[in-house]
Amino acid sequence: MTEPTSTEIKPTRAWVLHPDIKTDTQRRTPEHALAEAVSLAVALPGMEVLGDDVVRLPKAHPGMLFGSGKIEELGAMFKAQEIELVFIDGPVTPVQQRNLEKAWKVKLLDRTGLILEIFSDRARTREGVLQVEMAALSYQRTRLVRAWTHLERQRGGLGFVGGPGETQIEADRRAIDDAINRIRRQLSKVVKTRSLHRAARAKVPYPVVALVGYTNAGKSTLFNRLTGAKVMAKDMLFATLDPTMRAVQLPDGTDVILSDTVGFISDLPTELVAAFRATLEEVTGADLILHVRDISHPETDEQAQDVHDILGGLGIAEDTPMLEVWNKVDLVQGDARDALQTRADRDDMIFTTSALTGDGMADLLAAVSSRITPAKTLETIHLDYSDGKRRAWLYDQGVVTDEAQSETGVDLTVEWSAIQAARFAQMG
Repeated sequence: MTEPTSTEIKPTRAWVLHPDIKTDTQRRTPEHALAEAVSLAVALPGMEVLGDDVVRLPKAHPGMLFGSGKIEELGAMFKAQEIELVFIDGPVTPVQQRNLEKAWKVKLLDRTGLILEIFSDRARTREGVLQVEMAALSYQRTRLVRAWTHLERQRGGLGFVGGPGETQIEADRRAIDDAINRIRRQLSKVVKTRSLHRAARAKVPYPVVALVGYTNAGKSTLFNRLTGAKVMAKDMLFATLDPTMRAVQLPDGTDVILSDTVGFISDLPTELVAAFRATLEEVTGADLILHVRDISHPETDEQAQDVHDILGGLGIAEDTPMLEVWNKVDLVQGDARDALQTRADRDDMIFTTSALTGDGMADLLAAVSSRITPAKTLETIHLDYSDGKRRAWLYDQGVVTDEAQSETGVDLTVEWSAIQAARFAQMG
């Protein structure tokens, strides 16, 4: 008999719960929120989601989140279905997590925990891995507060770390802080390297066009369509995590840098907003932002508002040019599609596209060209013969249209943008 060469890993049997706690700021229907929560759970490899429920609550129970009757009802169902993991779509305190895991005898993840798990699985670049680790440690640190009774015990010691009488929770917090500081030092080196790359690009200089949008809006598919790249593009949340950049030549011959970024999501964990602020620096410095929307989604307007909220939190300047790309129009049919097109036609900042089929790409690229290509002026500049450095820079920029020599130097006719003129002036 031959031994099997590989062992198939059994998927984790999971259940998704969305607590519908009424608030004045609630923007979404619980059914759509639950559907997104299920998509999050499915996005984590090895998950088999066997069911999902909306649990309506007048208010959250401080110790158990749910009422005792509901906990008993759900516990019996989880036992019958042999559920191993329950994902609760919302914040769960450490005390609630401990009590629910004890009552249901399952592993429990809240929204932040699950998103961190997905990001940890998807991170590929050195920076992405470090940022996820730091975010996970920051999250874990918050879970130490009265989370488990074993953390409350006193521990002795030899005086090397904290000394006698330090509680275990303090020691764990100290260890996490040390790990965060170590990762922060490693990140600073990675960020320095990236800033050098960005400085090198600034010398070219290529305008940066950044794709932003709600997760699964089709940014990576659009990126692939425009660049010919093969970035991972799947119908799942957070298919793209690490930023990807490619040079693209627009129809008018202008070269730009196109940047694909991590998708946004409602209630993005604060740990991740802070950790990925550096990654999203390419957006904060972009010359043009393309806000890609899944226009076929029933809550596309709410998703768009979430994106604008996060962009505001990142400090995106209000005067940064932005175009709205209403993507996935191939999924909208009949009168609804005609109505969308009519709305877009009335606004020169909105473009309907299908990154999958290529519809609308020509109009979008033409719009990008018209907004990214700066207005140019024609001027004559006199340089001494000894000023070879600035003369070489002008030729490198491709702005010289004519040159005439004189006794004192050269007269150069240049056609350049205001940005190029300002940079030339700074060269002294």
